[in-house]
Amino acid sequence: RPGRSRPGRRSAGLGDSAPSVARWLGDIRAYFPSSVVQVMQKDAIERLDLTRLLLEPEMLDAVEPDVHLVGTLLSLNRVMPDKARESARTVVRKVVRDLERRLAQKTRSAVGGALDRSARVLRPRRLADVDWERTIRANLRHYLPEHGTLVPERLIGYGRRRQAVKRDVVLAIDQSGSMAASVVYASVFGAVLASMRSLRTSLVVFDTNVVDLTDQLHDPVEVLFGTQLGGGTDINRAVAYCQGLVARPADTIMVLISDLYEGGVRDEMLQRVAALTAAGVQVVVLLALSDEGAPAYDHDNAAALAAMGVPAFACTPDAFPGLMAAAIERRDLKEWSERAASGG
Repeated sequence: RPGRSRPGRRSAGLGDSAPSVARWLGDIRAYFPSSVVQVMQKDAIERLDLTRLLLEPEMLDAVEPDVHLVGTLLSLNRVMPDKARESARTVVRKVVRDLERRLAQKTRSAVGGALDRSARVLRPRRLADVDWERTIRANLRHYLPEHGTLVPERLIGYGRRRQAVKRDVVLAIDQSGSMAASVVYASVFGAVLASMRSLRTSLVVFDTNVVDLTDQLHDPVEVLFGTQLGGGTDINRAVAYCQGLVARPADTIMVLISDLYEGGVRDEMLQRVAALTAAGVQVVVLLALSDEGAPAYDHDNAAALAAMGVPAFACTPDAFPGLMAAAIERRDLKEWSERAASGG
């Protein structure tokens, strides 16, 4: 078909089209607000099959950076020429920074608060370990005005401060094409969680292979360019790898982000998840981590996981900090997800 080329090679048709499309994208950015531009841009790329044009640097300079565009660029990662790669990195970095500004502080606050609450000791053995400020607040109803005395029926102690790392977090991200937005958000959250000294965070991405990107968590842009969107899915292999990362089951949260379409050995995958939960790992399964709601997903696998006490649900980026706080405090995640879905 005219205008099509082999991956990695520029065709005359694409090259000739890029300047006019770039001008159009520049025009709509001048006349419409960013939210409208993002919708028009996404629609144009999908309906007019403009994906390959994004390999042209002039196009990347004209587009409105957003999560969907980042997902499209990552899907082109393997065929992107060097001259377009730097422009693509600039686009991706802008989106990542915007997301970090929006989500980082909320995440650190919610997770840090949950860690503090979970570390409190309810029956401290020594007076030196008593947190008197919290103890007094918790016992105000036991104040005896006639004696001018407060009776502390419940003592609250300080957390175990000698334990610098309070929780291990393992993020396992399905990098099939339908999960593009989730990959972007999860990479940003992974970097934020990795910046917290009270957490030990690992991040792996998988299709039919598993790639550990933990050593890149200092820069979510590097994480994103380490992914390969598209291809098959072997959840069983990914969960098996994650099992090897678990050193302290009772203090570990594993977040599996996947639509649960399994190309590997289903029964083994379910057995591995059951073994993790039996060992004390808090397993969280997210069908999506995006603003788009749950994608098409494998209902049988979701039901099988729910039957073993591991509910599978979609989560918006804004709700994710609250989800992590709930997981740290070992609250009922099914109940949490239902409340979050109803806006409660």
